[in-house]
Formats: sequence, structure tokens, C-alpha cells
Amino acid sequence: MTIHLVKLCVGIESFEHLQSFREARATSPESPSQHVTRMWPKREPELLGGGSLYWVIKGVIQARQRIHSLEEKIGEDGIRRCAILMEPTLIRTQPATRRAFQGWRYLKPEDAPADLFRSTRAEDELPAHLAAALGEIGVL
Repeated sequence: MTIHLVKLCVGIESFEHLQSFREARATSPESPSQHVTRMWPKREPELLGGGSLYWVIKGVIQARQRIHSLEEKIGEDGIRRCAILMEPTLIRTQPATRRAFQGWRYLKPEDAPADLFRSTRAEDELPAHLAAALGEIGVL
């Protein structure tokens, strides 16, 4: 069985902002993205079996990245941390609202928002908060 993670994307304003932030930090276009977190996921085999990290931007899930692997990182303070290595490609998802939380949460595949088609033009898209509100009432 596959499981996903949901994580708040603190300090990021939009999908495009996350995309440019990730590109600026990449050592090469093919290098995996990395996010370091304090806790190690207990459901590692399920995450590595096709899981993704879903990014919550401004209270709305807007993107995901496929999880490639988990690596141990020891901080300067000597504390063991988990580096979540992800494919560099950001995939835009259907907007789905999420309340604020700390750390990360597991997300069942059946609860994960669908990917948006690449043919969707950015200028035709609704603002994330409006699309999320329409999704909640079943219009989108």
C-alpha cells in the first residue's frame, strides 16, 4: 500500500514561488529536491512505494513531488533528522484546503487531490483560494 505526506510550505506564496525557490536551490536540473524534517516517518516502506509529498501553500494543497528516498542527516546540533529526497518536478494538483498543523501528516491515496492536466494554461486558472472553495462545494 502507498501513503503520502502533507507538509506546510512556510514562506511560499504560490505554486510559481515554490517552483522558482526549488529551481534556485537545485545543484542541477536533474538533482532531487530535498526537505529536511526532524521526525523520521514510521511508514517508510509505504512512502517509498510510490508516495508523494503534497505541499500546502497558503492553506491549500497546490502541488506535489514524488518521494524518491529518505536519508539520515545529522544536524550541527548532533540531532538525527530525516531528509526527504524527491523528484525535482513539481506537479500542480487540484486545490484542496487544509487547516494549519505542525510537522507533516500522512495522506491516504484516496484522499489525495488529483493532478491538474499539463494542458491547463496558467492564465485560465482560478486563484487557489477560489478554486479550493469551489472544490469544497463540489463545483470544481
